[in-house]
Amino acid sequence: MPAQAKTAGPDFVRSDLSRPLRLVICGDTRFTDPSETSATNPKVRRWLVEEIAAQNPDAILVTGDLPWHGGVAGDYDEYRAETKIWRDAHLSVYPALGNHEFAGRERRCLENWWQTFPELRGLRWYSVQLSNSIYLLSLDSNSALVPGSPQIEWLRLQLRNLPAAVRFVFFILHHPPVLDVQAHGDVGEHNGRPNEFALAEFLAQAPEKARVSFVVASGHIHNYERFFREGIVYVVSGGGGASPRPVMRTPADLYQDPGFPNYHFLRFVEEGNRLVATMFRVANPDAATPSWEEKDHFEVQPAAPASAVSVSRGRTTEQFPRGSP
Repeated sequence: MPAQAKTAGPDFVRSDLSRPLRLVICGDTRFTDPSETSATNPKVRRWLVEEIAAQNPDAILVTGDLPWHGGVAGDYDEYRAETKIWRDAHLSVYPALGNHEFAGRERRCLENWWQTFPELRGLRWYSVQLSNSIYLLSLDSNSALVPGSPQIEWLRLQLRNLPAAVRFVFFILHHPPVLDVQAHGDVGEHNGRPNEFALAEFLAQAPEKARVSFVVASGHIHNYERFFREGIVYVVSGGGGASPRPVMRTPADLYQDPGFPNYHFLRFVEEGNRLVATMFRVANPDAATPSWEEKDHFEVQPAAPASAVSVSRGRTTEQFPRGSP
């Protein structure tokens, strides 16, 4: 693939957004033939798609592993079939490339991705101005994120040229830069990698962090985790339907609820000059019909010298049936 241009401004600009602005984050859906019930849960996947549609977000940010096998065109066909409700509602989807997007020959895999998201053709990472105040940077963690890499130099240029009105920058990628490291985990795969640790170091030192708040959302771990490090909010949102993965939560994880599995999506709503986030979790994956729990709440404030976020431990507030507000 040709090298991407080092653009200074957004690749896409959205000027048709509602107020208050609503964003949804989800990942690790693994869309594929519904007869496959081991690698992914098609019933839960369908529930998540329907409930996200009911939320009517301005943008759906996908943290990767949207298909099970990116080299199989049929997996993307299944994605289109199962998410028809999103297109009928004119919902915008902004995906990041995961490792399952590359399950197959790379050229074929990228072609399937670009045929599904034709506006992204030629891009593996990209930027979107979602409003005057919110900017999205979708990254490819299958490519280098280390100092001097083309993607990091592009990212540096993007941050240097943020519009003056931007208050929040969302980064989405697949492999997590910050996560619960497992004492007996598979190092290099689900226990963090130097490539993404380098990104965390880059963001910690970014001068733009003094005037805008950073929110970094990843997937890959089929669970939910939340951290606040170096003034940056980090969330792992990988509960889109893929086979659940238990984690031993470290003290730094601000979500300590013992419930499992955590099939979920995360919603951000712009309220005044802050963002209010809620994690919606499937209450009982074995039930015949879905019900939902609000399991985590937190706020992201505009950048300030002391703190950019009001942190809180995860908590359950209520249960409600599908489609309720």
